[in-house]
Amino acid sequence: MKICEYTMPEIRYLLAEANFTEDERTLFEMRCVNVPLEECAERMNVSNSTVNRLSKRVKNKIDKIM
Repeated sequence: MKICEYTMPEIRYLLAEANFTEDERTLFEMRCVNVPLEECAERMNVSNSTVNRLSKRVKNKIDKIM
């Protein structure tokens, strides 16, 4: 499931319970509104590989609590 497909209650739950780092939270919030990973990297001023690593960490945390 894509992050942008979560409902608002699910998003609030994940933000409260997933213990995201600041960068993970920023990426999660951008992905919630369907911003492409490449654009997330640009907005966060990091490389694409860094955003891919962050994305994997976000997905792992979501999998653990869902």
